[in-house]
Amino acid sequence: MWLKKGGFLIFVFIVAVEIQGCCGQNISRRSFPDGFVFGTASSAYQYEGAVKEDGRGQTIWDTFAHTFGKVLDFSNADVANNQYHLYSGDIQLMKDMGMDAYRFSIAWSRIYPNGTGKINQAGVDHYNNFINALLANGIEPYVTLYHWDLPQSLEDKYAGWLDPQSIKDFTLYAETCFREFGDRVKHWITFNEPHTFAVQGYDVGLQAPSRCSIILHAFCRAGNSATEPYIVAHNVLLSHASVVAVYKQKYQPHQRGSIGISLDSFWYEPTSNSSADIEATQRSLDFNLGWFIEPLIFGDYPRSMRTRVGSRLPRFTKSESKQLKGSFDFIGINHYTTWYASVNNTNIIGVLLNDSLADSGASSLPFKNGKPIADRANSIWLYIVPHGIRSLMNYIKQKYDNPLIIITENGMDDANNPFTSIKDALKDEKRIKYHNDYLTNLLAAIKEDGCNVRGYFVWSLLDNWEWGAGFSARFGLFYVDYNDNLKRYAKDSVKWFKNFLTS
Repeated sequence: MWLKKGGFLIFVFIVAVEIQGCCGQNISRRSFPDGFVFGTASSAYQYEGAVKEDGRGQTIWDTFAHTFGKVLDFSNADVANNQYHLYSGDIQLMKDMGMDAYRFSIAWSRIYPNGTGKINQAGVDHYNNFINALLANGIEPYVTLYHWDLPQSLEDKYAGWLDPQSIKDFTLYAETCFREFGDRVKHWITFNEPHTFAVQGYDVGLQAPSRCSIILHAFCRAGNSATEPYIVAHNVLLSHASVVAVYKQKYQPHQRGSIGISLDSFWYEPTSNSSADIEATQRSLDFNLGWFIEPLIFGDYPRSMRTRVGSRLPRFTKSESKQLKGSFDFIGINHYTTWYASVNNTNIIGVLLNDSLADSGASSLPFKNGKPIADRANSIWLYIVPHGIRSLMNYIKQKYDNPLIIITENGMDDANNPFTSIKDALKDEKRIKYHNDYLTNLLAAIKEDGCNVRGYFVWSLLDNWEWGAGFSARFGLFYVDYNDNLKRYAKDSVKWFKNFLTS
């Protein structure tokens, strides 16, 4: 519910009662509404490999991964899962499971090696072949245009997303994709997790292109944590609006597809029932999901961001606001976990820097009084809180008038332990319970609460190169043997999903 307090609307967090699931087949595809889409998800840089083949240009992640000390296990994605060459077999794996769709990204630098200029026909040919193979096997392509792999040439030329020129270049690239593939691709996603790459790439410097205020992280050679995340986010949102306008005006009328964006969001619960913590929890949501969804719904950033960031937060013109508002057919949500949130006025370094993490005036942690919020997966940030997905869907329904939502990522990882045998690694009961319980809560959000959710994509089809964590985390339904020609082995979760989808 919403209550008036001090002139601001403050969300009173009523957490949905968690529906207890177990590892049995309690739910199935038929539990969900007709037409609900089930799929798996991936990205070009994490999967394709072949980074120097068929005219592909270098990306900011190639540069980052080959810089000493940036990746936990000192690995890179030069080969990754080699899906560039092995996609036929991977498509068969999806087909055998009964999946409806595959979400993958196109590598901008395969279409335009320099970000703009001459089209690389070999890259176009590859994606044509890939898309045709998916459709021939009954798998619907959901294509992400940008999944973090900016062409390095644009970073060198004008600092990439920090420059408004990126809007024009991204629009040109996107329109090329609509023209070349849009007769068969009916589901487009402009950006994946702009919040993540704005903060991780330009505030704390832990991801490409590794920019931040030098006082914050000594290994950042350049950057300004107080301003750059907001500039990048602004240019990305304007790029999204530009691309959606082109698609709706020139391509959607005859191609009859849909277009959206994938936004990442934790769910947050207040550490206490105090007004200060409840307000801080709302700000945590504002500076995570609200930062990007509110311009698309209302045409502007959240009020809390305007108030707290001030002149460092760029402003939209009236025409930009009008173009942004309603610039989607669906909103993708990438959701994995839930943390606690509380008021924070003691982040001295953050306050001095005025960086985006400190600007919210909220602290978020997966602990309360030293006790974790729930059981943890492998990643230090990923705690398994199934009711969080129901709470988040209800929050979006209530605050943003129930837009069409697709869960474009949800999943958990195991450690890549060299002492664990493949046989034991395939026994992923924890992953089965994760998906069963999250899906059970998602189903309740749809059927009991009326949330407008139409699809669910598992992250991920295969174990993959996991950005700064390298190969240390295994998110896949299929185990990839990095020591034996990247052979794929079905984990027990594959059998669970096959039963779920075909029973």
